[in-house]
Amino acid sequence: MTRILLINPNTTKTMTATAADAASRVKNDNTEIVAVTSSMGPVSIEGYYDEAFAVPGLLLELAKGEKAGADAAVIACFDDTGLDAARALASIPVIGICEAALASTAFIAQRFTIVTTMERSRLPLEGLVHRYGMAGRCKVRAADIPVLSLEDPESNARDRLRNEIATALRDDKAEAIVLGCAGMADLVEQLRHEFGVPIIDGVAAAVKQAEALVALGLKTAKRGAYAPPVNKPYAGLLEDFAPSRIASL
Repeated sequence: MTRILLINPNTTKTMTATAADAASRVKNDNTEIVAVTSSMGPVSIEGYYDEAFAVPGLLLELAKGEKAGADAAVIACFDDTGLDAARALASIPVIGICEAALASTAFIAQRFTIVTTMERSRLPLEGLVHRYGMAGRCKVRAADIPVLSLEDPESNARDRLRNEIATALRDDKAEAIVLGCAGMADLVEQLRHEFGVPIIDGVAAAVKQAEALVALGLKTAKRGAYAPPVNKPYAGLLEDFAPSRIASL
């Protein structure tokens, strides 16, 4: 049995449930998805400030999950929140859903567009696109919708998302669309049918890549960039996040 820890780094449990459902629909029969919600931080992650305060809760859940026997972890936020810190902390593979989505889409399309939520999220994602070597192939668009509005049946968030996808297909000549928020994971099949192009959800892509890394017997490299954090005291409110203490929280 392969155990994949799915961490929602915001504190909204309904978003965790959406991501967990997406993961469960694509996992292998011998894979267990353990979905957890951060116990501290913002209710949604929209921009650099939210992202910074989501990282401690994410790392806490990662430490607890690895100790409990997880074989790999997926960070269910398209900003790849805290990804480098998580890889330094854990020895198991840790997958960011943006990186996973871009890598998967690159196999099937030459030109594609990420459609995300808010404008303030677009620029950080453009940075990730550049980091992952996809700047020449991938554009980023924002539908200007708050993350939590995706769960509100009274809002027009999903219509605005559809309009932005249509614009990307027309103006960007996109061959595929990447959904730039874990909260969009439940829309994949509907959007594929509606637009007739590949629609990629990062949660599903990350789960399949996590399964592959576990099957290959690979773990995170522990020399260089992802070497374990130096053991030292931490002060103030973060005292318990010292490397020697976090695993025991």
